[in-house]
Amino acid sequence: MVVNLTPDNFAKEIEQASTPAIIDVYATWCGPCQQMAPVFEELSKEYGDTYKFAKVNVDESREIAIKYGVTSIPTFVFIKDKKMVGKQTGYIAKDDLINKIKELLG
Repeated sequence: MVVNLTPDNFAKEIEQASTPAIIDVYATWCGPCQQMAPVFEELSKEYGDTYKFAKVNVDESREIAIKYGVTSIPTFVFIKDKKMVGKQTGYIAKDDLINKIKELLG
């Protein structure tokens, strides 16, 4: 399941979570973001018991994107032990994203 992050639930869902997380920073008007959406959803179903999958709409929750230094979208932010351990910007193939998740989050 993919959690939609807002400033109101961010602390509970990410900062207080014990599970590593992948945050998809996106916008509804972004073509590559829309291409990545089904891939991210598939990964959440396949790996949701190991990692938390969350999305941030940059137009609605800009402060979260700023917190992680997101300057273009889509950007995937990888969180482990409550710290950002990496970012990936732009469209990425599903297998490459899986490899990145395993490399950064174990």
